[in-house]
Amino acid sequence: MMTQKFQADVIIVGAGLAGMVAAHEAIQRGRRVLMIDQEGPQSLGGQAYWSLGGLFMVDTPEQRRLGIRDSAELALTDWMGSAQFDRAEDANPRAFAERFIEWSAGDMRGWLRDLGMRWFPIVGWAERGGAMAGGHGNSVPRFHITWGTGTGVVAPFAKLMQGYAASGKLCLQFRHRVTALELTSGAVTGVSGDILQDTDAPRGESTTRAITGSFHHHADAVILTTGGIGADHGLVRKHWPVDRLGQPPRHMVSGVPDYVDGKMHAIAAQAGAGLINQDRMWHYCEGIKNWNPIWPNHGIRILPGPSSVWLDAKGDRMEAPCMPGFDTLATLKRILQTGDHSWFILTQKIIEKEFALSGSEQNPDLTDGGWREVLAARLGKGATAAVEMFKDKG
Repeated sequence: MMTQKFQADVIIVGAGLAGMVAAHEAIQRGRRVLMIDQEGPQSLGGQAYWSLGGLFMVDTPEQRRLGIRDSAELALTDWMGSAQFDRAEDANPRAFAERFIEWSAGDMRGWLRDLGMRWFPIVGWAERGGAMAGGHGNSVPRFHITWGTGTGVVAPFAKLMQGYAASGKLCLQFRHRVTALELTSGAVTGVSGDILQDTDAPRGESTTRAITGSFHHHADAVILTTGGIGADHGLVRKHWPVDRLGQPPRHMVSGVPDYVDGKMHAIAAQAGAGLINQDRMWHYCEGIKNWNPIWPNHGIRILPGPSSVWLDAKGDRMEAPCMPGFDTLATLKRILQTGDHSWFILTQKIIEKEFALSGSEQNPDLTDGGWREVLAARLGKGATAAVEMFKDKG
């Protein structure tokens, strides 16, 4: 915990993956960092911990080993075709896309490898599109799954944070909820908020919002890395792009813990931040309710192969590109044209061969094991244990 004597150059609000990367970069440049998060230390790494650990990388040894020909130019074309930038406020998102593609085809893999990350040798083909070459989707497989899944992505940065804290370069304040940004002559120079009651609730579970005190901190720079709105379905509906997707579904599930509530968006706007593209959301159609939930309304995403028959609410087979793994937003729009649900029809053989569930907790062989565990789980009799449990109980 921080003492009053610690003088931060930078305050980072949010101790997820983005916050840890920002802290690492700032400390490497000689800055002293204060990192604040409303959850406890058990939640360091945020929602990235629960992910499958898939990373978008371009022209990698993993791709080349499989004969996949990729390039920064092709990746940028795919990105622009998917983004469909058409607004004045898209200047910065476009510049970000260009720089990210340049990095993902250059230093990204080496930088992460030096931190200790390794990747499963089979590269996944997420969002492959299905329309014209200049439209939505990845032209080639680029989805690199990290050994350890989301936990393997978080672990190197969590270790760095612990080292920085021990050396006095970083102070971590958990259970501190920012409720306001402090302004000096129009610039953000600090944060204030509530100190929440300590909790020993396991990672991902809901925590108490009981207030035990307040805080004020000041620094030359404040960085917000607090995540999105995925657990606040009211905000999702408020910003839902009705003109593009139709009316939002009546029932939704959450792929993230309930602390992913987007509250810092409004707080930032009150301080003068400009919020853009709030209607450009990404929602997966294959979400189903978790039979063994960790957080409220916990959803699991199915990762199906192409052999399942996918029908709309009326029982009509959906046309291309509305197929598993091709075009999520087109499929979402198509489903909502006939109702709130769709139907997957598949056999046990298809489940064993093509069916997987997204998330670190649903893939213990990739998360906690090595080659022996992966081969036993993926090549053994039946589907993986997590899939069989979902089939029997879900």
